[in-house]
This record gives sequence, C-alpha cells and structure tokens, in this order.
Amino acid sequence: MFAGVPRTQAMETRQLAVFGATGRTGRRVVEMALARGHAVTAFVRDPGRLPAVESLRAVVGDVTTDEGAVAEAVRGSDAVISALGRGRSFKAERLIERASGVLVGALEAEGVRRLIFTSAFGLGATRQGLPLLSRLFTRTLLREIYADKEAGEAIISSSMLDWTFVHPTGLTEGPLTGTYRVGNHLPMRGVPTISRADVAHFLLDQVDDDTYLRSTALISS
Repeated sequence: MFAGVPRTQAMETRQLAVFGATGRTGRRVVEMALARGHAVTAFVRDPGRLPAVESLRAVVGDVTTDEGAVAEAVRGSDAVISALGRGRSFKAERLIERASGVLVGALEAEGVRRLIFTSAFGLGATRQGLPLLSRLFTRTLLREIYADKEAGEAIISSSMLDWTFVHPTGLTEGPLTGTYRVGNHLPMRGVPTISRADVAHFLLDQVDDDTYLRSTALISS
C-alpha cells in the first residue's frame, strides 16, 4: 500500500482520448491534460460543451453504439481514459457494460493498449473495505449501477489490454490537493471521500505509470 503524496513529474506530451469528457470528473481530466501539454481527443455527444482549445479535438457519437466513431477517437492514442458514468442517476441502462464492449473492440482493432478506467469503490477486491453505510447503499439504491460497473470490468479484464481500474471513494467538488492515498487496499472509516480534481490528477499520472497495470487502484483522501 502507498499512502501520501503522489510523485510530481514532467511527463512527455501524449495523445490521449477521453470518454465522459463533459462529465463532472471528465471535465477535470480534459482541463488538466491540456494544462500538462497533452493533445486530447474528447468523445462527446455535444461538442458545444467543450472549450475551444487548439490541442483539443472532439469526436461526436454514442459510446455504446457508434463503433466507427469510437475507433476514430482512440486511433493513434498513447492512452485512453474513461470517466464514463451515469451522474446522479440510479438507472444504469447498462451504460458501462455496453460501452466497455465497444471500447475494448476499438482499442484492440486500433492497436491501442493502455486503458485507464474509472470505476467505483466497493467492486472487486475493494469490496471488503467498504464501510457499513456505503455497503448499504451499494446493495440498495446503487445496486443497478454497481452491477453495471462490475459487468464492464469483467469485459475489460478479460481483454488483452493494459488496463487499470481506478476506484475512488465518494466524489466531491473540492480542489486539487495532490495529496491522497492510493493502494490495492486502504483502511477506511466513516464516509471516505476524494475530490474529482485529485481523481483526475491520478488518472493522468497512470498514463506513464505501470504500478497498477492490470490491477485496481483504490484512491481516497
């Protein structure tokens, strides 16, 4: 387990594709990636929600059905980051399961191996550390959402991609601190949280970090 401040390093310029780019976490990924000097392709339904920036390209489509558009978005990428989610909805509509199949197919067809995928605390190996209140929510209100994320993880983990699942604790709109805990397992109590900005920071760091290659990273403040 590692706990503390993640290393700050000068990263090479990368070509990144970001899915869920206009969501509350995805926006921070895009902003931070551009600030680091990366070239970003954002896969979106509405390009009007993106800033007009020279190093930001939009590809428009539905990640669950538009296989050609997804392939176009990931083509030539050094890494793909997914911040896909259902927002505040308790209805999964099999978003993650359906998107995962399309993403895996596109990445494999285009020869892109690195996939950094935002999932949820309480899935897989992180389930055993889930506090009681959080466990109650995952079994009731969030049951459908968690089942969908679990199905998506199963599709991705059975592929030959170099994937990393990132499991953040409760997401907040707090600022970037650069100080958070990361590990396969972390001690938890109460209602643990982490800012979306810190999650974005960690997601981007994984582009050039193989510590959690084909593994799960639990992240919390």
